[in-house]
Amino acid sequence: LVIDRRDHIGGNCYDFVTPQGIRTSKYGAHLFHTNFERVWEYVQKFSEWMPYDHRVRGRVPDKDGAEQLVPIPPVQATVNALFGERISSEEEMQAWYDRQRVPPPDGAAARNGEEAALSRVGPLLYEKIFKHYTKKQWDKYPAELDASVLMRLPCRTNMDERYFADKWQALPVRGYTRIFENMLLQDPNIHVRVNCDFFAERAAGRLPKYRMLVYTGPIDSYFAQAGMPKLEYRSLRFEEVYVDEPEEGFYQEAMVVNYPSPDVPFTRIVEYKHMGNQTDAVKRGEVRGTLIAKETSSDVGEPYYPVPNQENQALYERYRALAEQETGVCFVGRLASYKYFNMDQAILNALEMFDSLRDTGSLKPRRRPEDFGPGDGPK
Repeated sequence: LVIDRRDHIGGNCYDFVTPQGIRTSKYGAHLFHTNFERVWEYVQKFSEWMPYDHRVRGRVPDKDGAEQLVPIPPVQATVNALFGERISSEEEMQAWYDRQRVPPPDGAAARNGEEAALSRVGPLLYEKIFKHYTKKQWDKYPAELDASVLMRLPCRTNMDERYFADKWQALPVRGYTRIFENMLLQDPNIHVRVNCDFFAERAAGRLPKYRMLVYTGPIDSYFAQAGMPKLEYRSLRFEEVYVDEPEEGFYQEAMVVNYPSPDVPFTRIVEYKHMGNQTDAVKRGEVRGTLIAKETSSDVGEPYYPVPNQENQALYERYRALAEQETGVCFVGRLASYKYFNMDQAILNALEMFDSLRDTGSLKPRRRPEDFGPGDGPK
């Protein structure tokens, strides 16, 4: 039995086709990428996939204050456009990074996100692209976040403008929702109930008897009766606008354009019409308008991802201790593990749990969430 308090399956991956004929995602863009061959083989069982290399642009003021449209993560073209450089080789780009980088004091490891960012990209890129974007995304400056958040900043010396470098990067041809339909609705042993709140049904005594609960919601909600402080999550607010007659059919130059400057309240604009797995009507040019979504991070609303700092991690460890004592319950996923899993990491975690069930009769993760390494984080 699968229950969800929302009115649809698929979680945050849920997508649909608008009345205008544009495939869109209700909870923000999802880009599948992985280096795990097992995950790639698994997802192909439930969908046909098409190659898709994600590229992001950012509207960033240059050294003279003129707005430029540049590749993100930064590459040679980014540095040349913003700072008037003439870098043309990987060696020159590496030398520029070497001149820019500021190591943490006393040769120690980076103690927070700011020290990590300065040691990776230096002050110029940090101020232009990362500092204020991080504040808008997390409502915390990098100095208030764990070093791991900014330590993963890519420092490319080449001209590769792809956002990810994974071996497999693709989109499901018919959207993400179809994957879950193929996964859940074709098996008579699987029953699905939407508009069904687990806690309300449990309190009312309406849940069927079960031997194992796989819980994917916020771990602090499950243990609300423990009286501990709530964990800190970030949410997203989407302001969707349909543009009837955009020039040349599109509102902007790329699917995702980031706005890292502090004078713009939102973090990015997503234009779904650019996605390669759009509907046949879009591909035939029959949809003249376009749909954009301005994303703004918030501490109010559906929890999307955890806020990584020492205080939250220490509190999560207290919740994890409670979870390990809870019999008949397995806590899985981004919210229950208080960990920013990428899609492929979440899938691999679930597959390894199945391995444990098959091999030992016990449904439990084979490794701790942190053993998967950092996820991409909000983009």
